Amino acid sequence: MAVVKPFRGLRYNLDRISDLSAVITPPYDVISPAEQVRYYKINPYNVVRLDYALDQPDDTPLNNKYTRASDFVKQWLDEGVLVREKSPVLYLVNHRFTYNDRVYNRLSLMARVKLEDLTTGCIRPHEKTMSKPREDRMRLLKACNVNFSPIMVLFHYRPEGFEAFFENIIKKPAPQAVDKDGVEFAMWTISDKRTITKVSKLLADKMLYIADGHHRYETALNYSLERRAASPSDGDDAPYNYVMMTITPAEDHNLLMLPTHRLIRGLKHNTLDSLKEKLAEYFDTETIPPHSDTTASLKHWLATLQKNRVTSFGLYGMDGNKFCILRAKKGVELKVDSEAGDDAVSSLDVTILHRLILRRILKINSPKLEEECLEYTRVGVEAINRVNKGDHQLAFFLNPTPISGMLAVADAKLRMPQKSTYFYPKTPTGLVMNPLWDD
Repeated sequence: MAVVKPFRGLRYNLDRISDLSAVITPPYDVISPAEQVRYYKINPYNVVRLDYALDQPDDTPLNNKYTRASDFVKQWLDEGVLVREKSPVLYLVNHRFTYNDRVYNRLSLMARVKLEDLTTGCIRPHEKTMSKPREDRMRLLKACNVNFSPIMVLFHYRPEGFEAFFENIIKKPAPQAVDKDGVEFAMWTISDKRTITKVSKLLADKMLYIADGHHRYETALNYSLERRAASPSDGDDAPYNYVMMTITPAEDHNLLMLPTHRLIRGLKHNTLDSLKEKLAEYFDTETIPPHSDTTASLKHWLATLQKNRVTSFGLYGMDGNKFCILRAKKGVELKVDSEAGDDAVSSLDVTILHRLILRRILKINSPKLEEECLEYTRVGVEAINRVNKGDHQLAFFLNPTPISGMLAVADAKLRMPQKSTYFYPKTPTGLVMNPLWDD
């Protein structure tokens, strides 16, 4: 059973912060180092100082980005820059954006949801996680005792029925913000107890699928276990037994999944030299020369990649500045290292890339090597530029994972490789935060 509750969120005081757009950011894991610095410069109260602070050369165990984030939370509360909701509410967020000339409007509910062990099946993951991000998020959570960024989850329900709950609410004015990509956000508070009860009952018997925020969920769960062990008398309703989530119907046609591309470095010369020959055992290769404009080239290449109905990847760096499209050969088995019952995950493009190409052909075959050799980006031009500059040797481009495929993996209690899905846009960090303390 999903336990979904309102909460007394922390929000920017609009009497002090007139432009929410200047203080919000994307979730930390999609912010580049250059963007991190830029957010620092935009506004002295930008939420990046809390959720994704910069390291300093003279950091110590007692003075570092985590302790500074904690100090800023206290300082901004004292200054009235952050204020806490007077009573528990739910938050409704509309995401309005344009992608490939289509306008999307996606409604999501923000609430405090009770943490569940991932073996219960009530809250279902679909991706593997990595140790370094988990450690980073745990240090931040212990220092600040706040959820700064919501975890995105999906549930099965008719989107028009979900929107009907809030048809009167969205007619009212609401605080607005616009992110760096031009995505427009509006957020309403829901204090009506009748609506809150109806929404909680609606979600009580639903499975929640983690769409984004696996590291944050696992961190929140481990933090809860630590706190419960230290204070067993606190009870199940203690704030640290809950985590902030945005909740969206999985059937909403305004959900948009984008791919996350892979950048590779650290390969030995003999591995690179034999790559074309080894790939030829499994894939037919088409090379597409570039246009004079990188952005135009990439758009054409990715459009060609998306037309394929078989397992296909884009590859840059193997054949100069040409884009290679790898198409699965007919009758050749690509599902290596699969096990009985894992068809939902082993048949996905991203799994084939990791198991067959990265592990078997490129020998990136351990978690340690993955962390050393792999980086991830959703920006195709960035991937090409980093190969051209010599920062990386190869860039692999993927088609988006189908949402149905993600849900099937979660239902089968399996895990895809990390960074297999990218829902766009993400609810920004800074619209509302979830304090894990009682007044």
